[in-house]
Amino acid sequence: MTLLARDEADIVDTHLAYHLDAGVDFVIATDHRSQDGTSDILRSYERAGMLHRIYEGGEFTQQGAWQTRMARLAATEYGADWVINSDADEFWWPRGRSLKVALDSVPAGYETAPALVRNFLPRRDEAGAVTERMTLRLAAPAPINDPATPFRPVVKIAHRGRPEVVVGEGGSHRVSGLPGPAFRAWYPLEVLHLPLRSAEQCARKYRKTWSGWAENLRGDLARARQAADEGPQNPIWDRVALDGSDIERGLESGSLVSDVRLRDVVRTLRGAEAAPSLGSALPSRAELDSHALDVTVFEEAELIRYQRWVDELEARVCRLGHTARARRPVPL
Repeated sequence: MTLLARDEADIVDTHLAYHLDAGVDFVIATDHRSQDGTSDILRSYERAGMLHRIYEGGEFTQQGAWQTRMARLAATEYGADWVINSDADEFWWPRGRSLKVALDSVPAGYETAPALVRNFLPRRDEAGAVTERMTLRLAAPAPINDPATPFRPVVKIAHRGRPEVVVGEGGSHRVSGLPGPAFRAWYPLEVLHLPLRSAEQCARKYRKTWSGWAENLRGDLARARQAADEGPQNPIWDRVALDGSDIERGLESGSLVSDVRLRDVVRTLRGAEAAPSLGSALPSRAELDSHALDVTVFEEAELIRYQRWVDELEARVCRLGHTARARRPVPL
């Protein structure tokens, strides 16, 4: 697994422990200017022989370049059969007994394995560990098509270890440079995504990305920056954090689902209870139905995004045509 982290001390130890238990053999981590204890946690895993740490002290994030470097290092120096490019707030969940089993299900000749991202929402009550309180998953019945939301339906990509791989900007949603086709028949992996975990972490997340992404702000980052400049200091948290009435309405309507899989596995890892390991039980009918709905929502969202890209391309071609005609010499 490759990991890109900056100031993720509230979650990164749990992230590493979870993935090393779930089937990851080794971690290559890029530590970008962390100042909150993240570096110490990464060093502890490095001393234990489980992680190779790369420190980046520059101001701006170079996500695609750094993930590409780590993914190629995984293939050339560590003999990786598969590479998962992760952020600290992403927990890769196998639809099988382990990540290895799930990835072994991808037929030979295919180079990638898609992972459906499933977003969890925070509670306003911040008591307890992150995985104890973040058990409410967004279950939108239709695509959220706003480009400026952190909760759009998306897929991330794991890939076979190849020295020529190129990981795209924006979080390994696309990879290129591989010698074979992508696998799209089904989704052997999920990503349990915990992007916003507390009011302080949420505010810090957007502050650091404003500086780190100043030249290339994503839509949600740009909107958060504009809202903060105009008034509220933590506008994203104010919009998404759930209180008791929000939770009750969401569970009743089906827009929220209680999902305690990660909580229960982390409890096992910490010795809090002797629960079965991940993937040891077949999913319930409700879980299968929920997964199928999320797949459908993602595929609908992809069609909408492709149409938006086509519309934007047509508009650019039209503008270029107008410019070319305007530059033609007028015959005398």
